[in-house]
Amino acid sequence: MTARFDDWNDVVAFACALPDVEMAPFYGTPCPKVNGKAFVSPGREAGSFHVMCPHEEKEMLLETDPDSFWQTPHYEGWPGLLVRFGSGDPERIANVIRRAWWDRARKAQRAAFGERP
Repeated sequence: MTARFDDWNDVVAFACALPDVEMAPFYGTPCPKVNGKAFVSPGREAGSFHVMCPHEEKEMLLETDPDSFWQTPHYEGWPGLLVRFGSGDPERIANVIRRAWWDRARKAQRAAFGERP
């Protein structure tokens, strides 16, 4: 069964199911973190959440799926982007979240998890 990302609670439930994730403040808002590093957050725009993402992948996601991935001037130049709730490709969203987790995981956590999604 594929996860759905229809609201922030869905994102938190999925992210918290990843290894060694805990909820902790990020800019004053409880967010899923691994090793003290946030990888998803509610974002600043209604109807979307923020996910950390390397610049190269960010550009590719923005170009190939603008219905799901977008940014405002606030996020330009930042290694992250906005994701609209209710995307038509929830498995792709799940992998973007898994990669954000993997990028912040320690070497041993990565080894236990497996290859980068």
